[in-house]
Order: sequence, then C-alpha cells, then structure tokens
Amino acid sequence: MNINIYKRIKSSSVNSYFHFARTDIFRTFVEDKIKNMKTGMARFDTRLSEAQKEYFEYAAILGGYRTLTEFVIVSVQNKADEIVEKHKSILASKQDQEVFFKAIMDSPAPGKKLKVAARKYNKLTKQ
Repeated sequence: MNINIYKRIKSSSVNSYFHFARTDIFRTFVEDKIKNMKTGMARFDTRLSEAQKEYFEYAAILGGYRTLTEFVIVSVQNKADEIVEKHKSILASKQDQEVFFKAIMDSPAPGKKLKVAARKYNKLTKQ
C-alpha cells in the first residue's frame, strides 16, 4: 500500500475522511485490507487506559477467552458483523419499499379477468 495513502487517512479530519471514502483510492484500500485478511496477518495497535485494560481482561476471563487479544478480536468481529447486517437490512428494506411503491404507483390498468372477478366479488359481498 502506498504510504502516502496511509498518511492521508491517518492525518485527515472526519469531513475530509468521508470525502476520501467516496473515491476509488479508498475502495482499493479496502480491497487490499480484505485481501490481507484472507491471505495474511495484519497488526492492530491501540492505546487505552489501565482501567480499561484491566476491565477488558476481567471480561475476557469471565467469558472464557484464552487471551485479551482473542476477546478483543471476537468482540470486534461480532460488532462488525452486527453493523454490516444492519446496514444490509436497511438497504434491502429501502429497495423493497421502492419496488413496492413503484408497483403501486406505476401499476398497469386492470385487465378483463380482474374486472370480471371484481364484479363477481362485489355481487357476492353485497348480499
């Protein structure tokens, strides 16, 4: 990966990050990260307070995890899966809404068979 891309991501503000996220470079960056997940290992470092570390270690022990790293990886993976699934369901529901409303708003005129069926139904229900 081009080191300038990494520096740009790391040093950018939130607004410029979202602008950057819409570019092909970002898409390539994400694709490279996915390839690394499939083919090799990557490193993730973070800083946290001693209290947070102790709390997370305690939670890892209670959860039966062998290491803090295992606990963090499993927890982050679960949260990522949850976020992605929620996003997919939102997209699917928006697409479903569009299809549904398009079918209602742009529906063709009723055919002969539907008109006959409607008349029969109306006669039966008026009795």
